[in-house]
Amino acid sequence: MPEFAPTPVDAPIAEALLDEYFASRELGMPGYRTSRPDPAHFTGPAGVFLVVEAGGEPVGCGGVRMLSPERGEIKHLWVRPAARGTGLGRALLVELERRAPAFGATEVVLDTNERLDAAQGLYRTSGYVEVAPYNDNPNATHWFRKGLDTPPRQ
Repeated sequence: MPEFAPTPVDAPIAEALLDEYFASRELGMPGYRTSRPDPAHFTGPAGVFLVVEAGGEPVGCGGVRMLSPERGEIKHLWVRPAARGTGLGRALLVELERRAPAFGATEVVLDTNERLDAAQGLYRTSGYVEVAPYNDNPNATHWFRKGLDTPPRQ
């Protein structure tokens, strides 16, 4: 059973996982532009960054941050290669969606690159629909949205 630990993006384990995430993107996508997450966007009422652990080992990360009072954005969803295909990526996505209403989100959006076929498949089978670009991320080629059924927590 995976465990999800809220973790500052500048904590050593989060930085190590993000380093691996960005290195994997740079290898697979020449010209990828790295943009480190701002810790203020993933704390308190602004959002959360999670480290997922399995068997006591950190195996992935991801966060949700608020873009507007009702729109959250899933960012940096990543699972180490050895843990892929185990359902941890989907479990992490579900957990981020579950937590988003606590920040006021009634919908979540995300962006991805055309080279990330598995990510696109995960999003589509998780109820995301492709939408027009909502940002100017130079790494993105596809943008997705999902409405959240859970009312915001009071």
